[in-house]
Amino acid sequence: MPRTTHLLLLYALALLASATSAEIVEHTLIVGNLTIEQLCKVHVITAVNGSLPGPTIDVREGDTLVIHVFNESPYNITLHWHGVHQRLSAWADGPAYVTQCPIVPENSYTYRFTITGQEGTLWWHAHISTLRATVYGALIIRPRLGLYSFPEPFANVKPFMEIPIVLGMHKFNVVKDRTYLLRIINAAMNNQLFFKIARHKFVVVAIDASYTNPYFTDVLVIAPGQSMDVLLTTDQPLGNYYMAARPYSATPTLRYQDGTTTALISYVGAKSSWTGLMPILPSARDTSTAFRLSSNLTSFTKAPHWLPCPLTVDEKMFITLSVGIAPCGPVANCSGPLGRRYRSAASMNNESFVLPSTLSMLEAFHYGVEGVYTKDFPDNPPIVFDYTSSRNSLNFGLMMTKKGTRVKKLKYGSIVEIVMQDTALGAAENHPMHFHGFDFYVLAQGFGNYDPVDDPKKFNLVNPQKRNTIAVPIGGWAVIRFRADNPGVWFVHCHLETHLPWGLDMAFEIENGPTPSTTLPPPPADLPSC
Repeated sequence: MPRTTHLLLLYALALLASATSAEIVEHTLIVGNLTIEQLCKVHVITAVNGSLPGPTIDVREGDTLVIHVFNESPYNITLHWHGVHQRLSAWADGPAYVTQCPIVPENSYTYRFTITGQEGTLWWHAHISTLRATVYGALIIRPRLGLYSFPEPFANVKPFMEIPIVLGMHKFNVVKDRTYLLRIINAAMNNQLFFKIARHKFVVVAIDASYTNPYFTDVLVIAPGQSMDVLLTTDQPLGNYYMAARPYSATPTLRYQDGTTTALISYVGAKSSWTGLMPILPSARDTSTAFRLSSNLTSFTKAPHWLPCPLTVDEKMFITLSVGIAPCGPVANCSGPLGRRYRSAASMNNESFVLPSTLSMLEAFHYGVEGVYTKDFPDNPPIVFDYTSSRNSLNFGLMMTKKGTRVKKLKYGSIVEIVMQDTALGAAENHPMHFHGFDFYVLAQGFGNYDPVDDPKKFNLVNPQKRNTIAVPIGGWAVIRFRADNPGVWFVHCHLETHLPWGLDMAFEIENGPTPSTTLPPPPADLPSC
C-alpha cells in the first residue's frame, strides 16, 4: 500500500474512532437568585447560570455526563435528569429523599452518569419543593454516529436546523422550504398544553426520546414532563406566523391558569410590517383532540435500541388515582369537610405517599436500613367501586386516605403490568404520571372503568409507544408494561403534583440482579447527607 494511501486510511480510521468513541461531557450549573421583570413587576426567582430556562445540555448516546452543581440559592436543591434511565447509576437520579438528600445552601455536588441506549429530547429540572418552576433546561441526546433513525419516508431527512423549545416561547427566523426539527418540552408546573403553528403541519417522529412511526397532525398536546420531536416544513408563503400554546384542562371544576402564550415564526424575506397569522387552538376542554393524539402514536420498531414489548407478565397491579382527604394530625389551622380536621391528600390505591426526611430511600435500600419505608404497597385498591361515577365525587368514605411511605418490591428482571385508573373522587383529572428509572410500553388507553375482559383485546403488543410520562385520560385508564431490570428505588409520581405534599406518588424497590454487573454500586463518597 502506498504510504500516502496508508496515511489517509489511518486518518479516516482515526476520524471514525473519534466520531464513535464515547466522551466525558462536563458542565457546571450554578443555582442562585435571578432578578427579572415580568408584567411590569420585579421578581426574584431561582435560576441556573443566570438564565431562564437554564443551559441546554447536549450529548451523544454513550457519553458520560459530569455535572457540577453549586447551590448559591437560599434553598435546598436537587436535580433530576428526566427520562434518563440511569442504568446502575440510581444515585444520580435526583429526587430529594428518594435517591439522595438535598444539596444545602453554600454546598455542591457532582452528578455522574452514562447515557446508554437512548436518543432524542429529554430535560433536567429541580426535584424538590416548587423550584421546578424556574430551575430547568433541555437535555438533548444525539445518535452516536450523528444519523437520525427516522422512519420512511423521512429516513434520509437531515434537518436544516434543530430548535429546542422549552414551552415559554421564543422568536424564530426560518428559511422557506426547509425542514426543521423542533424539540418540544413541556416544563410547565401544572398545565398540559395544546400547541399549534398557524397554517403549518407537524410530523411527530419521537416522544420522550423514543422514535415513533410518523404521525401527521396540525396540533400537538404535551403533558407536563413530556417531550416531543417533530419535523416542521416551512412550505407556506413568505410571512409571519404565530406558534401558540394554551392549557388543556379537562376538569370542569378545576381552576387553571388560562391564557395563550405565543412566539413568532418569521420567514426570511418577510416584511416586518406584515401582521402575523394566529392559529386556531382547540378549546381548553377538548379531550377528544387530546386523546386522539396520545392514543394513536406507535413506536418505530426498526429504530436503534428498540426492544420488543414483553409478552408474558410476572406482576399485575391495578392502581387507582384519586384526590381525597386525610386527617391533619398536629397541623394547626387545618379545617375540612365533615366538621373535622382534614386536609386534601391525593392517593394511589388509597395510599398517600410521604417522603422520608432522615435518610434517602436508596441509601436505606443499599445499606439494609429498616424503618425508612415499608415494602407493602397494595397491588389493588382496598375497595372495588364505580371508579368514574360522578356520584362518588364527594363520597367521604371512599375519599379517606392513609399516609405512609410504602413501596412495591419487585424481583430483578420481572415483567410488570399496571392498570392506572382515574377516579371521580374529589374530581376526575387527567394525570401525567412519570416513572423514574425506565421507559414503559403503553398498551392501551380508554375512558370509563377498565374492563379486564374486553379491554385487553385492545392491547398493542406489536409497536406500542414507549414513554416515561403517560397522561392517564380524565375519567379513564391506561395500561402500561415494563421490565424491572434496573436495581434501586425508583419514584413514580404525578407531574402535576410534583414536589407538593399531596401524596399522588409511590415507589418501586427493584432488587439487585444475580451478577456484579446487575448490582447497584456503592454511593459516591460525596453524596449529600440529610
